[in-house]
Amino acid sequence: MARVQVPMPQMGESIAEGTVSVWLKKVGDHVERDETIMEISTDKVDAEIPSPATGTLAEIVVKEGETVEVGTVVAYVETEGGTVEEGPAPGPAPVAESETPPAAGVDEEAAGHGVDVPEEPSAGEVGTAVSAPSPASLPDDHAPETAEERLRLRSTPLVRRIAGEHGLTLEDIPGTGRAGRVTKEDVLRYVEQGGAAAAPPRGREGVFSWDGYYTHVEHPEVEVGPKDRVEPMSRMTSLIAEHMVLSRRTAAHVHSYFEIDYSRIDLLRRKFARVWQEQGVKVTYTAFIAKAVAQALQEHPKINASISGRNVVYRGEINIGIAVALEWGLIVPVVKSADGLSLVGLARVVSDLAARARAKRLSPEEVQGGTFTITNPGVFGTVIGFPIVNQPQVAILAVGAVEKRPVVIADEFGNDAIVARKRGYLALGFDHRLVNGADADRFLARVKEILETFPDPG
Repeated sequence: MARVQVPMPQMGESIAEGTVSVWLKKVGDHVERDETIMEISTDKVDAEIPSPATGTLAEIVVKEGETVEVGTVVAYVETEGGTVEEGPAPGPAPVAESETPPAAGVDEEAAGHGVDVPEEPSAGEVGTAVSAPSPASLPDDHAPETAEERLRLRSTPLVRRIAGEHGLTLEDIPGTGRAGRVTKEDVLRYVEQGGAAAAPPRGREGVFSWDGYYTHVEHPEVEVGPKDRVEPMSRMTSLIAEHMVLSRRTAAHVHSYFEIDYSRIDLLRRKFARVWQEQGVKVTYTAFIAKAVAQALQEHPKINASISGRNVVYRGEINIGIAVALEWGLIVPVVKSADGLSLVGLARVVSDLAARARAKRLSPEEVQGGTFTITNPGVFGTVIGFPIVNQPQVAILAVGAVEKRPVVIADEFGNDAIVARKRGYLALGFDHRLVNGADADRFLARVKEILETFPDPG
C-alpha cells in the first residue's frame, strides 16, 4: 500500500505560505489524478489544486481556513488497491534527498529585481509515493507512538534542513506550533540555548543538494534612538535576506550592459499598431525584447544553462520568466517554450500572464520552470539596473527605461548630425562560474542586433 503526499504548492517566488480555502473532497472519497481536490488562497494567487494520484483521499492534515508554509503536507492520497490504512503516516523525506531549496520570499524590497530561486514542486507535479511502514520497519526507540506525536514531527523542508545542519532530529526539539509541531523559531531557539549537536562532516561524494548552500542569516543589532520605531522583521523579509545571501554566495555575480537604439522597434509598433489592435493584442517593448532574447538563447545555450555540482545542465527548453511588479510584491510567471512563439503570440502570453498575476489567478505550473528571467525596473524610471541572478539560472536581464536621447549619426555623405532617438540600456547579470565576460557580451550584442534590425512581423 502506498500513500502519496499532497503538499502546499509554491505559487510564486514571493509566496511563503498558503491557506486552504475549501476541501472539495472528503476523507474516503475516490479521486482521479489531476482531479481538483481543494482550493487554496495566497496573498497573490487563488488556485485549484489537483490530486497527484488516482486513489482515495486517505487523510486531511490541514483543515479549511488554516494557513501553513509552502511544502507542508496538507493531505495524503492512498493509491488504488486497498482501504485507508490505520498505521503510522509516513514521515518527512530525508533532507539529503532534496535537490531544490525551500520557497523563496520576495516583497517590495526586491520588486523590479526579478530575484527567483528554484521552486518547490506543485501538488500537480510531484506527489512522493511512500510505502506505509510496517511496525517492524520502525526502530522502537524512534517510532512515533501516537497520532499526536506523528503530527508533531511533521515539518517543512526549511525546518528539517536547519535541524539537519546542526545535527539535530525533530524528536530533540520542543515544538510550539500547531499540535506541538516544530517550527523554524523552535529550532533556532534550541540551538541558541546550546542544544545543537555536532553536524556530521560533509562527504566529498554524493548527490548535489541545494540544502547545503542555505544558511541562517544573522543580522547585527544596531543602536535604537528614542524617536526610532522598531518592528519585528516579517517572515517574508527574513526569507528575502536568506535567499539574497544564497544567490550572492553561490553565484559569482558580474554585470554587463549595452545601450539599445529602439528606433526600429518604435517604427514597427507604429506601422502595425492598427493591425495588432484589430487582432486584440498590444505588442509592447517587452514582447520585442522577449522575442530577441528567445532567439539569442537558441544561439547561446550557455546562457540558458544551470550548474549542477561539477556538471553543466544545458536546458532543452527556453522558458522565460517575466517579472511582474504588484502592489503587494513581485511574481515571475514563466512563458514556456518562448522560442516557439511568434511576436504576437509572445505578446498575448505575456499580457495574459501579467493580467492573471495581478488578479491572483496563476496556476502553480505558470510560476515554475524558468530557465532565464527578464525584469523591467525601467517601468519605474530606472535607467539601468543590476539584478541578482535567480538560482539555479545563470543569467538575468534588466530592462532600463526607454527615453529620447541625443545621438550623433552620420548621413549618407559622412556628415555628422545630432538627432533624438529612443534608446535604453539592457543589463545582463550573469554567473561567472559558467558564463565568461565574452559569452555575456556576445549574447547581449546579439540581442542588440536583433532589436535594432527587427524584421517586419510575418
